[in-house]
Amino acid sequence: MSSETDQGPDSQVKSRSKKTRDRNQAALRGLTELAADTAACVRFFSRLSLPAVNALDNPMAPPDFVRIARAAPLAGAIIALPAAGVGVALGFTQLPLLVVAILLTAVLAATTGALHEDGLSDVADGFFGGATRERRLDIMKDSRIGAFGALAMMISLLLRVALLAALWQRFDPADAALLFLAGEAFSRTLLVWQWQCLPSARPGGLGAHFGKPSRKTVLQAFLVTLPLLLPAALLLSLPALLLTVLVAFSAAYATGRLALSKIGGTTGDVLGAVQQLSGLGFLTGMLMVP
Repeated sequence: MSSETDQGPDSQVKSRSKKTRDRNQAALRGLTELAADTAACVRFFSRLSLPAVNALDNPMAPPDFVRIARAAPLAGAIIALPAAGVGVALGFTQLPLLVVAILLTAVLAATTGALHEDGLSDVADGFFGGATRERRLDIMKDSRIGAFGALAMMISLLLRVALLAALWQRFDPADAALLFLAGEAFSRTLLVWQWQCLPSARPGGLGAHFGKPSRKTVLQAFLVTLPLLLPAALLLSLPALLLTVLVAFSAAYATGRLALSKIGGTTGDVLGAVQQLSGLGFLTGMLMVP
């Protein structure tokens, strides 16, 4: 009995040590998986060609958005880093801020391959150029750009440039860049949210090929976004922060509702439009009040 009693504390220490080791291994595994998911999202949503970041990352494997969509916000911030860097560097020069905003927008479009801008353009052409659901979907598949698409892209780019110039005017270039990155991250979170909430308009579309985010994935995406929104929480007034989130959410929700009424759900183009319009909403909300 005495021997068993003496071994008790040692056994408890070993048990606690094993639990701590298991928790550390689980945390490391989780970070490794998140890094692999982020790399997959970066490759899908941009022209950036990343090598394998770890053993779990296979650049040749098709993306599984049931899981990896949780990393879309972090990928959005990474994709926007080159543009943010240009904004910081040129923001400290004597260049007019309008020029800085134009160059920042150009770098961002080059990095993404204008993926989401193309989606917005196709949505505008299809939604407002077709009279029936089938005709709208056919127009959206057409690679040619129509009047509605050209107009939507022009307005979107002009608005983005004007808002970014105003953002760089109101804030220090480094702070403005952090807010810009937060908007790019949050707009991808809202993209994932609408993707999960709405049915697919095409059975053979994006969701069918690569999977649809689950509710758990959406929740994880929002959790991943929280640290990326910290600059906005620190730099913006409470009214501005609330308006920023509200306008971005409203833009994403309205785009999703419009898609549901026009074509019965989402497509890859619709998700691109959600990202573009919610990103513009984020910038607009920040600048509506002091």
